[in-house]
Amino acid sequence: MNNPVSRRGFLSMMAGGAALSILQPVMSLAQNQPARKKKMNVLFIAVDDLRPQLGCYGQKEIRSPNIDRLAAAGLLFERTYCQQAVCAPSRASILSGTRPDTTKIYDLNTPLRKVMPDIVTLPEHFKKNGYETVSIGKIYHHPKDDSQGWSTEPYRAGTFPEGPWKGRGYVTAEAIAQMEQNSKTNPGTGGLGPAFEAGDVPDNGYPDGANTDHAINELNRLKDKPFFLATGFYRPHLPFNAPKKYWDMYKREDIKLADNPFIPKNAPSYATTDWGELRNYYGIPKKGPCSDDLARQLIHGYCASVSYTDAMVGRLLDELDRLKLRENTVIILWGDHGWKLGEHAGWCKHTNFELDTHVPMILSVPGMKTAGQRTWALTEYVDIYPTLCEACGLAIPGHLEGVSMMPLLDDPGRQWKKAAFSQYPRGQIMGYTMRTKRFRYTEWQNKKTKEVMARELYDHDTDPKENVNAVDKPQYKQDVEQLALMLKQGWRATMP
Repeated sequence: MNNPVSRRGFLSMMAGGAALSILQPVMSLAQNQPARKKKMNVLFIAVDDLRPQLGCYGQKEIRSPNIDRLAAAGLLFERTYCQQAVCAPSRASILSGTRPDTTKIYDLNTPLRKVMPDIVTLPEHFKKNGYETVSIGKIYHHPKDDSQGWSTEPYRAGTFPEGPWKGRGYVTAEAIAQMEQNSKTNPGTGGLGPAFEAGDVPDNGYPDGANTDHAINELNRLKDKPFFLATGFYRPHLPFNAPKKYWDMYKREDIKLADNPFIPKNAPSYATTDWGELRNYYGIPKKGPCSDDLARQLIHGYCASVSYTDAMVGRLLDELDRLKLRENTVIILWGDHGWKLGEHAGWCKHTNFELDTHVPMILSVPGMKTAGQRTWALTEYVDIYPTLCEACGLAIPGHLEGVSMMPLLDDPGRQWKKAAFSQYPRGQIMGYTMRTKRFRYTEWQNKKTKEVMARELYDHDTDPKENVNAVDKPQYKQDVEQLALMLKQGWRATMP
């Protein structure tokens, strides 16, 4: 299946109008034609490092009332997966509609347009169809990527103010002192600056609030024209910097640590990382685990950062309501990949585990009959591009490697994909992972020879936290054979 096929017909032209006398003036004929239906706008909300740890996903330890109310007005996707659990490749897949083995982007160093200069990206497709396309905050990993896709120059609020870590966005000496205290119990630390802080500043004292201010201004500017407004939030990406009032929403003593802070039994070395991204920050040990106290501080910062972003999402939704744009605006919210909070002896992303590849996604389309419902259908981020095209009545480009999810808005329980595919490189080894309804199956293959160097199998019926690699257990022999064949056949063979 080389080209995805929409499972729903495109919007039809409205017909009708009273019969007219041929003697009436031409102007009268025009007046009796039905008004042309407005184009659907798109509010495209990206959140960095957001795992599905939200109230609407049944995770009550994090306060997310605004994302929860978006879920109440849309369809929540319980089983959506990113194509690679790191920023640049994930976003390149979403915005190009193709998978990492097509983009050839596997790290943070390569802008999409450097390797795919002629591809019609998601914003470019909307721009070509008469939309004003606007990028605010972090949409592509590289700020200046895809200039032909945007109607205006992408906007990102700067990091501020002056200080010992100028340009990193830290604002208080208090946070620095706190991390210095941490370093006494975690010697040998240094790097990018504090991993978290709670500045007693207004929302726009940090970039996400300032970007939200700009997005609200843009909504007012664009309210009378079709728009594709992409707003990307940095938090809860490191460093966990959020205004103090969001930290105050949580009590440190109530924060629970991961109940599986160990590497999965029998997992190959390719499967795990030493979370170097976090270790680059001041106050974080260069080797070994975090102390329980530091782990609680980090989780506290993650929770505060999610609630901060949630409040900014609420401001966008409120402004859409105030401008009476909700009835004509498709909204999609997604997090570019998951994140570990001490599980599997790790932090950050960069693996093929469920925690890193499983992502939140909510889609709200005006007039949908399934508002407030959820679907367990297996979906992927390459499906976003064709879905937004169909939701807005645009043709679906032939190069896409996903399928429109619009049929799920009519029937969330319908038969759908048999698997979702992700991958992660380890030098000359590529880890290909496949999530089915029951299993996660992974092969670590030599990139040149395709030799399988290691395998993983996690049975989500009995081991939903992926604590035991069961690939060598005799009772799974037939399952492994079937999954290996399915992985070899590839994503096209599993499409609905």
